[in-house]
Amino acid sequence: MTKGADRTTIVNEAGVRAEAVAPVIVSASRSTDIPAFYADWFFDRLEKGYSAWINPFCGTRSYVSYDKTRFIVFWSKNPLPLIPYLCRLKDKGIGCYIQYTLNDYEAEGLERGVPALGSRIDTFKRLVDVLGKGAVVWRFDPLVLTDSMGPYQLMEKLNGIARRLEGYTEKLVFSYADITQYRKVRYNLERNDIKYREWTEAEMLEMAQLIAVANSSDWKLNLATCGERINLEKFGIEHNQCVDDALIARLCYDDKILMDYLGMNVCRVEHTLFDGNAIPVGAIDIGNGMYALRTQNNHDKGQREFCGCVRSKDIGAYNTCPHLCEYCYANSSPKSALANWSRYKANPGSESII
Repeated sequence: MTKGADRTTIVNEAGVRAEAVAPVIVSASRSTDIPAFYADWFFDRLEKGYSAWINPFCGTRSYVSYDKTRFIVFWSKNPLPLIPYLCRLKDKGIGCYIQYTLNDYEAEGLERGVPALGSRIDTFKRLVDVLGKGAVVWRFDPLVLTDSMGPYQLMEKLNGIARRLEGYTEKLVFSYADITQYRKVRYNLERNDIKYREWTEAEMLEMAQLIAVANSSDWKLNLATCGERINLEKFGIEHNQCVDDALIARLCYDDKILMDYLGMNVCRVEHTLFDGNAIPVGAIDIGNGMYALRTQNNHDKGQREFCGCVRSKDIGAYNTCPHLCEYCYANSSPKSALANWSRYKANPGSESII
């Protein structure tokens, strides 16, 4: 059960009535790359009104209804397959934005399954042309240290992408790779003889300063970290909300059902030289003199300790992403991910990804 979501009843494909959670906001997905590999499946399930979800910790099968869904946050390293489907969301009155992880580890071979960097940058621009600049968020995630790649080499990669995205993004979200915390990540890197290094706090601060300086002089982006304990506010770097009620309000402030769910009061503030009208403290600027004010705390307490996301229902599944990135925490092994991908291809119309 997702806190803050209603329950409803669906009739599954076997003709059996079943209880389902009915989220207003869907996350698709932290656990796998739905846009890259499962877009056909997802939009088929959206049309059918529900999908099945397998709890990764206990294996319990449950159902997710899309009857009340008003917004979807997509996560992807190759969201190109989404483009033909975006008009369907618009027709259904469902908003979206994309957390687009756009790294450059081509020389290091850390992301062998993703398309070439130039192709991914072109996809980023195409999505912005369709959805708007704020609706495609650039992530360089995670920042990985190896014996031949330190903060300065990473900065070269960041600068290269930032230059090519100029005018197409307003934000950069990053994180520091935390490898020893995930045994399967450490195993995969060591198995492939990748000489990784853990970040020290001094290196994190050095990297943050390099990013802040480049941003101040050239990029002019909003900067944020994802799920990081370290406080980088002195560099102008915030803790991010990847499922972000402020961005949702900016994109869909005219959706009253969604704004009521998020506890957002949308208002206009008129300015003159003399009336003293002030923007309320904590107001979210949504443009054209419009602001949204939170009246409730939407934080998702079910996420990691330093995660800032608001409540949503993630519909993905671990061990299903064929990108096979070497540092991936969502696959226990390439073998299991490829086996599940093969199962999906054999039965792409199933209720669940696997």
